[in-house]
Amino acid sequence: MPATVLTARALLLDMDGTLVNSDAVVERIWRRWAERHGLDGDEVMKVVHGRQGHASMAVLLPDRPMEQNLADNARLLAEETADLDGVVEVPGAAAFLASLDGLPHALVTSADVALSTARMAAARLPLPEVRITAESVGASKPDPEGFLKGAAELGVEPADCVVFEDSGAGVAAGRAAGARVVGVGPRAGFHRPDAVVRDLTQVRVEAVGDGVIRLHLG
Repeated sequence: MPATVLTARALLLDMDGTLVNSDAVVERIWRRWAERHGLDGDEVMKVVHGRQGHASMAVLLPDRPMEQNLADNARLLAEETADLDGVVEVPGAAAFLASLDGLPHALVTSADVALSTARMAAARLPLPEVRITAESVGASKPDPEGFLKGAAELGVEPADCVVFEDSGAGVAAGRAAGARVVGVGPRAGFHRPDAVVRDLTQVRVEAVGDGVIRLHLG
């Protein structure tokens, strides 16, 4: 398949499933949560990727008060932050981040500061200087707020950004922000991003001058 080439002025990067493979922990913790609430684990796993925990709970337990979801989510975040077993980089993530050194990019994650810091460290990845975490936004993906904030912080129009995402909620958020979206990994392809790569080994970054970043995908 011929390589896709996209140009951008900034990149907005999701964390889980995009830079960091944390699927093992996410499965363990959310399947336990599903069991506690008498829900089907497979159905729960279809919802939770990409969203903040309380937003997933609101979808899965629509009649439950939000205060309960927020309290439950705080417990889950603490569990996830303590459980780093099996957290590794998505293939190519370290080299990809190294190639962005000095170029405008931001981490835009549904994780909070503690969880994102712990997971990036466990995967031995450097934290981007600009980070939009759960604490930075009032609305979870698929709302575009996180990506809009990331673009604003970098001083770049969303239309000049390329988002890297793995989940349906994330792809939808990137698209709603007005950015182009590169899907990373097997989950992403189902949600019709602008381009799809197997992992980050299929991405080459080229700075072409005048603030333009050229992405070679595939």
